[in-house]
Amino acid sequence: MENQIFIFDTTLRDGEQVPGCQLNTVEKIEVAKALETLGVDVIEAGFPVSSPGDFQSVEEISKAVTQPTICALTRAVKKDIEVAAESLKFAKKPRIHTGIGTSYFHITHKLNSNRDEIITRAVEAVKYAKKFVDDVEFFAEDAGRTENEYLARVIEAVVKAGATVLNIPDTTGYCLPEEYGAKIKFLKENVKGIHKAIISTHCHNDLGLATANTIMGIINGARQVEVTLNGIGERAGNTSLEEVTMIMKSHNDLPFKTGINSKKIYATSRLVSTLMRMPVQANKAIVGRNAFAHSSGIHQDGVLKKRENYEIIDPTDIGIKESSIVLTARSGRAAIKHRLEILGYEITSDELNKVYHQFLILADKKKDIKDEDLKVLIGKSTKEENPMKLDLLQVVCGKSTIPMATVRLKINGDVHSATASGNGPIDAAFSAVKQLIKKKVRLEEFLIQAITRGSDDMGKVHVQIENRGKLFYGFSANTDIITASVEAFVDAISKCYNK
Repeated sequence: MENQIFIFDTTLRDGEQVPGCQLNTVEKIEVAKALETLGVDVIEAGFPVSSPGDFQSVEEISKAVTQPTICALTRAVKKDIEVAAESLKFAKKPRIHTGIGTSYFHITHKLNSNRDEIITRAVEAVKYAKKFVDDVEFFAEDAGRTENEYLARVIEAVVKAGATVLNIPDTTGYCLPEEYGAKIKFLKENVKGIHKAIISTHCHNDLGLATANTIMGIINGARQVEVTLNGIGERAGNTSLEEVTMIMKSHNDLPFKTGINSKKIYATSRLVSTLMRMPVQANKAIVGRNAFAHSSGIHQDGVLKKRENYEIIDPTDIGIKESSIVLTARSGRAAIKHRLEILGYEITSDELNKVYHQFLILADKKKDIKDEDLKVLIGKSTKEENPMKLDLLQVVCGKSTIPMATVRLKINGDVHSATASGNGPIDAAFSAVKQLIKKKVRLEEFLIQAITRGSDDMGKVHVQIENRGKLFYGFSANTDIITASVEAFVDAISKCYNK
């Protein structure tokens, strides 16, 4: 157990403090269950005294999950601690997380106090929390800017008072990795009784060093890391769960392990992004859209020859099915040939050279090249090949109307029609299409983009579906976005039949 790193997830507390990312209780329970499946050890479910909603969320999450410890945040205030204890009454493994600022700035300008009084208040808070729960975590806020000698005095006092976990936050993201690691090491070597508690990191990303600081904390003795999915959190965010987890998994020279099921990372990341309405930046490490995408010809050739040439992580390890070869003006012949083979076309070297020349001309005009473009380039029109075509679409929707859609498809020359309801006109139309097909498909991705601007704009729709473990893509463009959506869906399904 000496090298076991406990994952303390604060997505539902620190992460939810991001403006515009607040969740209701039902959404928080959904995230908490996903975190339990992911394998986190501790879920910080909220700050109960801050609002009735936070209190309810902590209480309901305590009922909904069984494996992780459920943690509630408080200040070093008796009322906070009492309310937190009440919110945790249904938790199987309750923890109260209490603390106080310890830096010069916090003591002088925030708390209007002095060093001795801070130690007294810290000890009183821990002792009071111990009356309600056995597991008490203490945070020394702004520990990153606190002198090590004084920080050691505070930590030694709260350990003696019964703290089981010691949170050493770099609250402002100020520390350099060597500095933060040295701080953890100093505490390990200079605090009497430190072996009785677990040292925890809690690093913010104001200077982009949160993950580096956290890893240095682990190397120097911390055994709990406080993280969020997608690195969300106050200001520039918190340490990213996926980054820290995959660093430890990827580096054999780091003898640390976690209980995280890494194959659940991507799905949980997407869930948090969707519910919090906070898109993940495309170049975000591990879970960004481009994290496993390759557009340079040199990189594409290397990845196709052996994935490890340009990828240190297998995308399947985090729940992504495969790397993405994105066709752009920088792509090479190897990528074009690879994509054509996936589409079912075998061409000679001379044919490939001709297609590649035409490809470069088109790629200079477009940002990226889709399957439809490739098929046109080799003289294969999908409209002629598709065994399935949308023949009629009629939808009824409105504020006081249940959305309904009637779809008529031509499948191998035969006409079939169906009517269905749904959450909206597109969902209703998709449901009607599903009634008419024999294959079981799951919608993986649905993207609508405007081509120009204005209410009469042409809309592009990209659809990705899954059938028997394989992905199929569909595309359409139309001034009627519902029609474009259904055509794209049908286009993707038709490719299942081609296969």
